Amino acid sequence: MKTVYDVQQLLKQFGIFIYTGNRLADLDFMEDEIRELYEYGLIEQSDFTAATLILRNEKRKYKTS
Repeated sequence: MKTVYDVQQLLKQFGIFIYTGNRLADLDFMEDEIRELYEYGLIEQSDFTAATLILRNEKRKYKTS
């Protein structure tokens, strides 16, 4: 997993589609959903960690641009 698109594909496997039209809100919602999937034991810790890092990095890039 290397991009936000990869995170979206992971969420899609669970029937989760996120698009609000607000990029920052989308990233926040994706992070929340990834956290819930991990807490319920549906994804591995490695996927959780990778997805969280990708989303936080993307949020940081979005906020500075």
